[in-house]
Amino acid sequence: MQYKRILLKLSGEALMGDKHYGIDPNRLKQYAKEIKEVTNKGIELAIVIGGGNIFRGVAGASNGMDRVQGDHMGMLATCINGLALQSALEDEGVYTRLQTAIEIKEMAEPYIKRKAIRHLEKGRVVIFGAGTGNPYFTTDTAAVLRAIEINADAILKGTRVDGIYTADPEKDKKAIKFDTITFKDVLKKGLKVMDMTAFTLSEENKLPIIVFDMNTNGNLLKLVSGEQIGTIVNH
Repeated sequence: MQYKRILLKLSGEALMGDKHYGIDPNRLKQYAKEIKEVTNKGIELAIVIGGGNIFRGVAGASNGMDRVQGDHMGMLATCINGLALQSALEDEGVYTRLQTAIEIKEMAEPYIKRKAIRHLEKGRVVIFGAGTGNPYFTTDTAAVLRAIEINADAILKGTRVDGIYTADPEKDKKAIKFDTITFKDVLKKGLKVMDMTAFTLSEENKLPIIVFDMNTNGNLLKLVSGEQIGTIVNH
């Protein structure tokens, strides 16, 4: 299947590249080039990025910090990543808009559904920052929520693994990869795809999730062009 409008979910850790913290400019540049290839095909693309390369609210809470305060810090971390990706995309000549769930009007637009859709229709890449704007919700949930709101055909979860396996392929060499799997089977087998809130929201709204390796050059373009890349979770 070819896609007209997609939402790409990237983890903050993905932006670290080989670093232990922060943002790897080479990884950022690679992602920007991949995204440009997709938009050149006329595919509408929105992006949600995590903030784990800078700060994790859950980690802060486990060290005694107030959870709400920690999550707000995590939201700001996603905005930093959003600004970095926006800059990298614009260096490649891609028109972008950064919209945030928490107002930072000097740097980004507030999230408005109709504005976001209009930007996409005009060929701009829309980056959604600050998660859902609420503590206790992950950027996975934000990604699914925004994908549903903008009527995306699918949510693409870019990871460092090339799909969903029966076990962690980095630890178990005998793990078997699924090309396709149903939402029900993911739950039955206890596989980790997204957090439960995000996963349930996706299932209820019949939004397919595709888990794929974003770090292999050309994978994103092949996937949106209809090639079998990664694992698709569907009904």
